[in-house]
Amino acid sequence: MITRIRDVRRAKGMTLAEVAEHCEPPTTAQTIGRLETGTRTVSVGWLNRIAKALGVEAADLVRLPDVADLPVAAILGAGGAVAPRQSSVVTPPRPEAGALALIVEAGQGDYRAGDILWLDRLAPDAFGQALNRDVLLPRPAGRFLFGRLIGRDPDRLHVLPLAGGGRQQVIADPPWIGVATRLVRSLG
Repeated sequence: MITRIRDVRRAKGMTLAEVAEHCEPPTTAQTIGRLETGTRTVSVGWLNRIAKALGVEAADLVRLPDVADLPVAAILGAGGAVAPRQSSVVTPPRPEAGALALIVEAGQGDYRAGDILWLDRLAPDAFGQALNRDVLLPRPAGRFLFGRLIGRDPDRLHVLPLAGGGRQQVIADPPWIGVATRLVRSLG
């Protein structure tokens, strides 16, 4: 099995010792190093322990043959683009379980035609997390409302549509909302 433990650890800015210390139960930096390099076999148990220490899912630590990593060519900072100090890769994002997508057909607000938004579905008890964020709300008869969640009462949500001149909408007790978490935009 080919793992991505080293890539994820470096991306999180953690040392071998820090990962070892955060494992439950703690282990040694040498053990984590051996698991990273493949000189020690990585079991599912080790993957779960290391994933928890890194704050990721165990699946994020396994290199899948059908998922291509992108090599980092440069890092853009205040002084311009520079070569990375050490080679690294970026793994394309994977949607969370239960995630939704919204395709933008006509531009509204900050969104352009052709954009794709990834949405995390939230249950009513988590609606407060979406305050001042762009959300998709289900409406009766297969309709939806997309806009900025600007207020929340115990049984109502106040949403401002993104289209210019739109009036605030009040939606009572939606079963879920989708909060925009990622924008996918082609630059071509």
